[in-house]
Amino acid sequence: MSEESGERPERPAVPGEQPRWPVVSDEVREALEDRRPVVALESTIIAHGLPRPRNLQVAEELEALVREGGAVPATIAVLDGRPCVGLDKEQLARVAGEDGIRKLGHRDLAPAVAAGASGATTVSATAFLAARAGIRVFATGGLGGVHREWAQTQDESADLRLLARVRIAVVCAGVKSVLDVPATLQRLETLGVGVVGFRTAEFPGFYLSGSGEPVDWTAGSAAEVAGVLRAQDALGGPESALIVANPVPVAQQLDPALHDRVLAEALAACAREGVTGQAVTPFLLDHLVRHTGGASLEANVAAVRGNVRLAAEIAVAYAS
Repeated sequence: MSEESGERPERPAVPGEQPRWPVVSDEVREALEDRRPVVALESTIIAHGLPRPRNLQVAEELEALVREGGAVPATIAVLDGRPCVGLDKEQLARVAGEDGIRKLGHRDLAPAVAAGASGATTVSATAFLAARAGIRVFATGGLGGVHREWAQTQDESADLRLLARVRIAVVCAGVKSVLDVPATLQRLETLGVGVVGFRTAEFPGFYLSGSGEPVDWTAGSAAEVAGVLRAQDALGGPESALIVANPVPVAQQLDPALHDRVLAEALAACAREGVTGQAVTPFLLDHLVRHTGGASLEANVAAVRGNVRLAAEIAVAYAS
């Protein structure tokens, strides 16, 4: 690997030995070795969440926000079967602009590696690879969760179980509002995943500042969140994530009345058209974007920006 690639040079392969994944960029590796703050970023929002060319603009903006906050960004993706933690400009542009980039959850990582495929990582895959690399803080938009009508469909995001098995802080704006928020919070409790509201006693509603559901714990500063992470480290025990629930600012949220009306219409259309399984969430989110005139997309981007800023603050406080 050349130095220009920004990736860790690979040592010669040993017959019968599996490669050492993930491939960590030089910048991220050096920051981790020096115990400097690093923030992991997912790539699904780049490849599948935003239209071109805005997706690349937002991706570059999010990395810049991490740097402005005093941390090193580590955008994560799989390229040609190589799980990469920390992308250079060319790789970031590839994720944003290349056709055929797949969407990879953590269960898809091994097949993607074996097939030499390229894909953007979801929350579960990003959290897994970030934790493997030794990154402690991860910023995203919203989590997956328990789907509505779970009793009939048994449909639950892989994010939840994975977060019960990795030691990482996930800064998010709650779970997508198309999901069953109370059931998701109950599931997180059952799985032993901690939830802390950031300057809020109410769990955020992704597009909305609040979901109406309470949280048991709140933190008033990044330093307080870092203190929780240190307490996790000191206590040991089962590996599990900490959800840092950071609401989108009220001024930037989707109008609640518009949200409720369009979501009800989307759920009715979903049932009418017989959409099921993994297709449900993309269908509902697309309906929200189209029938809110793009306002839901703007609320999503605003939430991600706020989460990235907070994640950088937490990473800096934790590193110090």
